[in-house]
Amino acid sequence: MKTIILGVGNPILRDDGAGIHVVHQLRQHIEDPTVTVDEAYTGGMNLLDMILGYDKAILIDTINSTTGKNGDVKRFYLRDSVVSCHSYNPHDLSLQEALKLAQKLGENHIPQEIVIIGIVVKKMPVHFGEQLSKKIAAAVPKAVEMTLNELRKTQQWRKKEVT
Repeated sequence: MKTIILGVGNPILRDDGAGIHVVHQLRQHIEDPTVTVDEAYTGGMNLLDMILGYDKAILIDTINSTTGKNGDVKRFYLRDSVVSCHSYNPHDLSLQEALKLAQKLGENHIPQEIVIIGIVVKKMPVHFGEQLSKKIAAAVPKAVEMTLNELRKTQQWRKKEVT
């Protein structure tokens, strides 16, 4: 199964970059030619372009959630009514809308399964910086493990030996 794992966010907007921090750690654990680990700094149609051609997409992003607290890590399918901070763009279609449009246009290479590993951020800081807040930084290892578990569910992959 061809899988893409995307850390989504903006790495210079503190907690907004949590997904990017997760994929940086994931690269130390995954060595499989059928798994692509990448970073996405965008949403909507651009995000759709990145996941086309894969059987499964795992998106790691910050989420707005009415339940839970800062740093909680949750797993959702994209079709669930979770609000991922980057699956939409105010100047573009949401990822859900982009997927519907692609289906209507006959796109055949849409992932059959799209999973979001979401890190709850109740209030996004609006100042610049690359460092995550303590609660969000503590969530990164949880999100890494949850992503690895998601990968284990659907395919055999080799864990990279960390030396």
